[in-house]
Amino acid sequence: MNDKPVFIDTNVLIYATDAGSSKKRIALELLATRPVVSIQVINECANVLRKKFRLDYANLATILENYLKTVTLVPVTLSTVRLAWQLGERYGYSYYDTVVLASALEHHGVTFYSEDLQDGQVLEQRLQIVNPFL
Repeated sequence: MNDKPVFIDTNVLIYATDAGSSKKRIALELLATRPVVSIQVINECANVLRKKFRLDYANLATILENYLKTVTLVPVTLSTVRLAWQLGERYGYSYYDTVVLASALEHHGVTFYSEDLQDGQVLEQRLQIVNPFL
């Protein structure tokens, strides 16, 4: 893993999958950097792909296995959950967002690419949120 890990949010994986998205090229470029993702992101992606794209589990597994070859996966632990609670209180993000942000902070992330969070915000004086789709 690189010394300044870059994390991506679920929406990057979704756009990389969506053939009709104008954001696909940017998403694929971010994936090419071999970013870090929380297992929470993989779970959220699986849920969206099942619901929005109506994928069966075989196709879902194929897509996610391909993503797993290009990212570094980090776990969600009890300490991640506890940090997520603190981040939720401090920054007001949803619980699911705070879990992925907590993962990024625990693994020394410096950049977190997400369309859904506040572009430019710096969490805990070290993790900057960047919207790559602006």
